[in-house]
Amino acid sequence: MKLKKFGNTEQLVYDMAKPIADEIGVQIWDVCFEKEGAMWYLRVFIEKDDGVSIEDCEAMTRPLDKLLDEKDPIPQSYVLEVGSAGLGRKLLKEEHFEAYIGAEVQVRLIHSVNEEKELTCELKALNKNSITVLTDDGEAEIALDDIAFVRLYEDYV
Repeated sequence: MKLKKFGNTEQLVYDMAKPIADEIGVQIWDVCFEKEGAMWYLRVFIEKDDGVSIEDCEAMTRPLDKLLDEKDPIPQSYVLEVGSAGLGRKLLKEEHFEAYIGAEVQVRLIHSVNEEKELTCELKALNKNSITVLTDDGEAEIALDDIAFVRLYEDYV
């Protein structure tokens, strides 16, 4: 796993969207600009402490869509989608890990360790090339290169 850094288009859209997000009281979790099949998608994921509503998504979409149309920073056609980062959101960037120190996370490993490929544990720290977690067996350090993804754990039982 590599910590995500914005590409040029993603950074440009983030910079345009941030003032809108601040004004409506949401935070931008992630911006993704990716091709799926023949279509390009510009996805802006938002979050808010008390949860994201459809109204929040609409409040972000309308002014952002207008600004993107005015500035026209993306040469190809694309579909703009604004949505919630979700309860089980993936931790992608350094600030995501730092914000959720002490939270319960699900870590999916690339290779099994002690016949386990998935751990539910407490996130203790993000280090330069690893994370430190607290499992039932104690603290463990896991190299980022050995991780497929880390996401917030939500117990639905």
